[in-house]
Amino acid sequence: MRNSIWLGAVLGTALAACATMSDVRGNLPDEERLAQVRPGITKESVQQILGTPSSVGTFDDNTWYYISKKTEQWAFKAPKMVEQQVIAVDFDQDGRVRDVRRHGKEEAMAIDPVDRTTPTPGKELGFLEQLFGNLGRFNTPQSKNAARGP
Repeated sequence: MRNSIWLGAVLGTALAACATMSDVRGNLPDEERLAQVRPGITKESVQQILGTPSSVGTFDDNTWYYISKKTEQWAFKAPKMVEQQVIAVDFDQDGRVRDVRRHGKEEAMAIDPVDRTTPTPGKELGFLEQLFGNLGRFNTPQSKNAARGP
């Protein structure tokens, strides 16, 4: 009887550890705040309403992005993206809202980064050369005289 209680407790703990874990990252403003952002209001007003943007346009700081992503992970599997929202706020040259756009998970594109490495000039040192390469370099007669001064 006692063993079955322990076995039940261990199995219950193991199953609880395998529960799906959710993780939300980023800044996704709620609908009420987003409705307050209308064409014509200033950048300062947008920042007061929505907060600091997650990102600003790379080549043009007149586009602010509010990015949010929700992932779920079960046990030891890789996290899976469940939801992604990007709110883009475009400003004109005077710093006033021109347009507000939404982008969802369905518009996301997967990229495949290049895994090549840039070759560097010089000699590649082995483990022992790295370990013992500097032995004796710092105890030269010139370095002893330089440390004493004139």
